Amino acid sequence: ILALARKHGLWLIVDEVYTRFYYGPGNRAPSFHDVATPEDRIIYVNTFSKNWAMTGWRVGWIEASPDLGDLIENMIQYSTSGVAAFMQRAATVALKQGEGFVAHQIARARRGRELVTETLSASNRVRFAVPDGAFYAFFAVEGEPDARALAYRLVDEAGIGLAPGDAFGAGGAGYLRLCFARGEESLSQALGRLGDWLRR
Repeated sequence: ILALARKHGLWLIVDEVYTRFYYGPGNRAPSFHDVATPEDRIIYVNTFSKNWAMTGWRVGWIEASPDLGDLIENMIQYSTSGVAAFMQRAATVALKQGEGFVAHQIARARRGRELVTETLSASNRVRFAVPDGAFYAFFAVEGEPDARALAYRLVDEAGIGLAPGDAFGAGGAGYLRLCFARGEESLSQALGRLGDWLRR
């Protein structure tokens, strides 16, 4: 991808929101930071919403060439008018003192991933891949092509709420999305109900 961008003078916008929620070797997912040079046309975007659980605050950062400074400043001024002062202070505290919280979040998601994998693997009706990162599992249930209708049924029949995969793009059609960034107790209860439903 980087070679193609260099060849054609393209800009890459790189989403690194889930880079710390990675379950492979190392403490983060592979990144363009590992292979890029300062001359490459890359804009990295990140947020506090995942690592530090500040969802909804819309606080994040952009890494880009200093040449884009004025352009980015104007874009932020006219799209958000800046971030409230208390949110800026919370973000500063998160960066300075929040590493333990991030480690806890990642460990909890890793355990959630294990629980989800155990539940889904126990059924011969489910098709899925164990995710290498983030905190969502996408899975399809045999004989259930309409995931949106299935999501509604699972609310009534199993007492669980899952998102239809097509809500995240056409590639998700036929799949359900399950978030495993939850406490072990509540996640285990939901997975128990899902497992029971799959066995029926």
